[in-house]
Amino acid sequence: MAVEVGSIVEGVVTGITQFGAFVELPGGQTGLVHISEVSDTFVRDVKEFLKEQDRVRVRVMSFDPKGRIGLSIKRADPAWSEAPRRAPRSGYRRPPAAFEDKLAQFIKDSDERLTTLRRATDSKRGGRGSGRRGA
Repeated sequence: MAVEVGSIVEGVVTGITQFGAFVELPGGQTGLVHISEVSDTFVRDVKEFLKEQDRVRVRVMSFDPKGRIGLSIKRADPAWSEAPRRAPRSGYRRPPAAFEDKLAQFIKDSDERLTTLRRATDSKRGGRGSGRRGA
């Protein structure tokens, strides 16, 4: 069976690295599934998603001039789409703040920054022993 760009084939995971997993394809060829192509969600460690000898469906993404094969597990899924997906966040989510609340917070932060700036610059202005004397 010839492996072509865009085809979906089944392979066996033969090795796992920090940057992805090597998959043996039909015909004895080996390709790499980069860590970014393992799942739609964030992948910190490939070993959380795959282990050696797993059978996986992959889509052939590319062949480079050196003969290496680029593969994708997430793009082999029929439900996959180009639209970016975000993993749901867990925990409490605050309701969006009203404009007046945002404005009040901005004014408060701005006043605090101006006060800090005034303190820093006032201490550098004149006073006794400043080194500047009448010209």
